[in-house]
Amino acid sequence: MPTAILTLGRLPKALAVARALRSQGYRIVVAEPFALHVSRVSRDVARSYTLPAPNLDPDGYRSALLDIIEREQAELLVPISEEAYYALNIRPELPPGVTLFGPEEHLYKKLADKLQFIDLAASKDLPVPASARVTSAEAEAIANRGDFVTKPINGCSGIAVTYHRSGTQLTREDGNLLVQERLDGRVVSSLSLVRQGTVQATSTYRGQVYAGTVAICFERETRDIAAAVEDWIIRFMADIDYTGFVGFDFIVDAQGAPRAIECNPRLTSGVHFFEPKSLGYAITAPAPAPPMPHACNSWQWRYSTLTEAYGALFSGNLREFGRRMKLCWSVPDVVWSWRDPLPFLLMTPLSWPILKPALFEGISLGEACQRDISPLWAGTSSQQIRRVGNEA
Repeated sequence: MPTAILTLGRLPKALAVARALRSQGYRIVVAEPFALHVSRVSRDVARSYTLPAPNLDPDGYRSALLDIIEREQAELLVPISEEAYYALNIRPELPPGVTLFGPEEHLYKKLADKLQFIDLAASKDLPVPASARVTSAEAEAIANRGDFVTKPINGCSGIAVTYHRSGTQLTREDGNLLVQERLDGRVVSSLSLVRQGTVQATSTYRGQVYAGTVAICFERETRDIAAAVEDWIIRFMADIDYTGFVGFDFIVDAQGAPRAIECNPRLTSGVHFFEPKSLGYAITAPAPAPPMPHACNSWQWRYSTLTEAYGALFSGNLREFGRRMKLCWSVPDVVWSWRDPLPFLLMTPLSWPILKPALFEGISLGEACQRDISPLWAGTSSQQIRRVGNEA
């Protein structure tokens, strides 16, 4: 039986990939900095290893991951989230016969850099918002021209993203901030599976309930908008030798025209809109094999939706409370499975490494989930990141 290693297990999208690969006969091993995570008790996961946090100890993480690959005689390595920044650079050291399903390291870093991504899209004459580094004269012009957004150039999960009125004075203490024109329209996200620059399949979706800027209940987009988004993605990826998953966030205007605001060269929640068996085959097949759309058009993280519903109740917004509760009990959960119930039933104790800092340090769940794996925190404290977000 071939073995696949996933470089994270704490997120529902990791469990989705584990289940998809297990359907193709793979033995699944998770290599994860958290000792507790939602995938650990899944019947589709054979073993879990605990690694050093990659952004605190990149050399230790690299060594441990290579050791696990060797020990488990793995044939496939699949990066899941922000830890891909560190996992992809082991490609030159992989034993013969091991496939790393992801882009080359230099492509990942270029697309994950929010400013480089915008510049690359603009060079292809694709519609994007005006964007510039906070220290530049162009950033000052953007801030004076209309409402704008600031965010870390290497940010994730909406952390330290702030919104400003036109003319607001820029805070220039952190030169790693991006100033971006604020667009009118609705937020639309995507996930594409790409092989050597050819888009095999795309799922396009929009949030119904948000925790901060992260969609926790989401539905598939309309065909017209999905077609416009996919056309944008195909044009962007055409001459980029990229293999793996890639996600984009767009603002779609009233006429249905999308403008991309950032790129996530990794898995996103859009993975849940692919049918699991076909997804597993698409990852492991030697030739291109597009995954099929899932029959379900809406998904949620039920525990998070319920939390946001009670948040609306406690703030006195009864209409929003009712809407969120209706979604909470009517939309399928991304983790729940009759054949594999423990990840859902034990989600609260298994999420303690995320819940503990969120409860006792006053940080967001997004920050608690990413701060040990994202390069955003490499050499920067979470307090400094929050301060940048508050001041902007």
